[in-house]
Amino acid sequence: MRIIDDILRYQSLSIVGLEKNTGKTECLKYVLERIPLEHKHIAVTSIGIDGETVDQVTRTQKPEITLRPGMYFGTSEMHYRQRRLVSELIDVSDVTTSLGRVVTARALTQGKVLLSGPSSSHTLRRWMADVRRRGIDLVIVDGALSRLSSASPAVSQAMILATGAAYSANMATLVQKTAFVVELINLPLADLATLQRLSPIERGVWAIDNDGTLTELNGITSLSQEVRFEGMEHCRTLYVAGALVDGFVERLRKNRSLRHVQLVVRDFTKVFVTPQQFHLFIKGGGSVHVLQKSQLLAVTVNPTSPSGYRLDSDQLCARLSEAIHLPVYDLLHHCD
Repeated sequence: MRIIDDILRYQSLSIVGLEKNTGKTECLKYVLERIPLEHKHIAVTSIGIDGETVDQVTRTQKPEITLRPGMYFGTSEMHYRQRRLVSELIDVSDVTTSLGRVVTARALTQGKVLLSGPSSSHTLRRWMADVRRRGIDLVIVDGALSRLSSASPAVSQAMILATGAAYSANMATLVQKTAFVVELINLPLADLATLQRLSPIERGVWAIDNDGTLTELNGITSLSQEVRFEGMEHCRTLYVAGALVDGFVERLRKNRSLRHVQLVVRDFTKVFVTPQQFHLFIKGGGSVHVLQKSQLLAVTVNPTSPSGYRLDSDQLCARLSEAIHLPVYDLLHHCD
């Protein structure tokens, strides 16, 4: 299937679910079963816990994670001891989780594992850099529930998004909500000069005026309840290093001199804006750009909710693909 060929073009991949039971683990299982190992060294880990037979929240059955000989994996000490395969221990990191240190190993036989690797984006990046130094060609990261930060471009070059009836049992709503997330993931990159100037800045709100002067807006954060943009008639770009929220965008939109401003954020995981507020800002003449961008390869769907409600798979794939202009797969029914 095309999705495997697309994955092999990158050095890192995140698989992220928009809700529990949207098929994220099934997607990971599908990829691990089919990815070729003849000329690629593959490592896999999870920012949550993956491979449990029963979901600890919904009590529904979950697919187990099976590794093939030659695959590398990162998991906690506790879950490493519970593995059901023969493996070679590669490293025990100083990166710790609530379940112990992160162990890196290579599977020598086929078998099942529980994956519970680095629990933060920072420690995940450290682990990924370490395994790449050991000759790994592709790192696959299983993202945790509502932890889109694991799909940040600072973590992975490419991503697959899993959605489904558990996210919304209404097809129209499901398509609309998923399409908005895809729209954020696909936000355009800022121009090269802006990238170079703003990338080193990790805090605060900054303005670039028509002359190219960069100024920090002291006393203003994107979360401030009362933001007054005064004397900024010549501002053409605003950079928000932290989270971008509704209130900030609304105040920009209502400021006559700033409604056409270019907003810049680090990446899509920093945007916490409702579709309504976002689209009003864009419609009013504003724009949103990012400093880092991942390549969204595909969206997968699970048309069945934990309560047993089922959407029509073919119709869901077709409607969602039309809305986002990307391949959409129901991996259990080979829909594309």
